[in-house]
Amino acid sequence: MTRRGRTKKEKPPFEPGLIPAPGELLVWRDGQHFDRWQDLPCTLCGQPTPMRSHSGEPVHKACAEDWLTANPVEARRGRFASDLTPKPTSKGHGDHA
Repeated sequence: MTRRGRTKKEKPPFEPGLIPAPGELLVWRDGQHFDRWQDLPCTLCGQPTPMRSHSGEPVHKACAEDWLTANPVEARRGRFASDLTPKPTSKGHGDHA
């Protein structure tokens, strides 16, 4: 019996949420934004990054936010978006600053 090596399963892109207004920050809390196995060149600056957009595009979150600010019209097409906000499970347990 031969042992098979680890195979990388392609995950389907996960559903994006709202597109922030120019100058606002993206909310990328979902672990699927981080590839712990491989850094790839950012599509905007070319430097290595483990970060991925909802479509799997390698991009630094800061680069994506700068791109949204510089391209507000094109940004509406949804290239970069925040995560869907999860429904609260109970009252009083939201984010704390």
